[in-house]
Amino acid sequence: MAPLIPEGIISPNLNLFFAFVIGIAFGYVLEQGGFSTSRKLAGVFYGYDFVVLRVFFTAAITAALGLLIFQYMGWVDYDLLYINPTFLWSAIVGGVIMGFGFIMGGFCPGTSLVAAMIGKIDAMVFVVGMFLGIYFFGAFYETFQPLYTGSNLGGIFVYDSLGLSRDVFVFLLVVIALAAFIITKKIEDKVNGIKSQSGLFHPSYNLPFAVLLGLAALLLILPDKPKAQWNETSAESLLAEAATRERYMQPDELAYLLLHPNENNLMIVDVRPEEAFGSFSLPGAVSIPLNDILKKENRALMEKSGKDVLLYSFGSTDADQAWLLLRREGVKNLKVLKGGLNNFFATIYLEPEIPEPGFFSEKEKFEKRFADRAAKAFREGEAAEKASAAKTPVRTLVDIKPPAAGKGGC
Repeated sequence: MAPLIPEGIISPNLNLFFAFVIGIAFGYVLEQGGFSTSRKLAGVFYGYDFVVLRVFFTAAITAALGLLIFQYMGWVDYDLLYINPTFLWSAIVGGVIMGFGFIMGGFCPGTSLVAAMIGKIDAMVFVVGMFLGIYFFGAFYETFQPLYTGSNLGGIFVYDSLGLSRDVFVFLLVVIALAAFIITKKIEDKVNGIKSQSGLFHPSYNLPFAVLLGLAALLLILPDKPKAQWNETSAESLLAEAATRERYMQPDELAYLLLHPNENNLMIVDVRPEEAFGSFSLPGAVSIPLNDILKKENRALMEKSGKDVLLYSFGSTDADQAWLLLRREGVKNLKVLKGGLNNFFATIYLEPEIPEPGFFSEKEKFEKRFADRAAKAFREGEAAEKASAAKTPVRTLVDIKPPAAGKGGC
């Protein structure tokens, strides 16, 4: 369901549900397009109906163009796609068997299931034969294995084999597909005795042909780098930033900012697991676990906060990883708490040594006095915002005297 799940448009829990709905819709379209009729499917071999060829070409160029445009927009990571390995001999033998089956039965595996579901008896026989073939292959797999796995060429691409660039190959594929639409339509009309439309092709083809050619040409001029990577920090710059160690904030600096809210312009992000955050967290911190740090909504939260983002964990390791991931994605104004919570505790919460006369410099004495006051403030809750005490309502007691006897009343 990419790119809907990575972009947070739908929940991963609904993946199978949407796949089920799309499967039903696909079967409906096949049936409405006449693909449940074996005569229509076999027509491509006899020259009177090339709908199957045109549908296959349409699917191929739509998927190719959509995939590359989605990759450019950053919705799909092309490098993470799994490419089925090519086993030469099994591909040749399997293609021959399927071709004969297509000619004799008039169905391919997908269309046979569609036709069987609407009660076509020939399709039911085809499906039974298909499952018998699967059983036969599985039962004698050891015999077929040398053929099945022979001549493994790996996950090869057609454009690599032809010595073409990927985008040029897709452009040529679109041109060939559109040419096939025109040629096969002319052949259909001649075989079926239909007078062809005047001109190269029917006027209804103008808009779709223009859109497909325009998208194919667009791929040739788009930058090699996907749009999603335009703001990425280069590896060289990232290594230079990491070497300077300027990303670190010292615990005493953070303690000062927590004790002086008017000077605090930090968004404090806890990258530890949620369980650890629930047990203890720094005042005002928000929980974004390391595994979720690059989610779209979390990145937007940090980028739109208008504040410097301080990352912390138990130590510095997880926070440093979060810093690297976010900086690689182009997020700026990031800091890491030096040594994490462990160093913060050691600096602030542990009892400071008592300065001996003449032993510590004035700077060291000041730092130790600050640590002592900060530790006391955090222990006693002065670092947290205090709610104003609830006001006690004013109650006035009025002495009400009963009326004198015989003067009114009931």
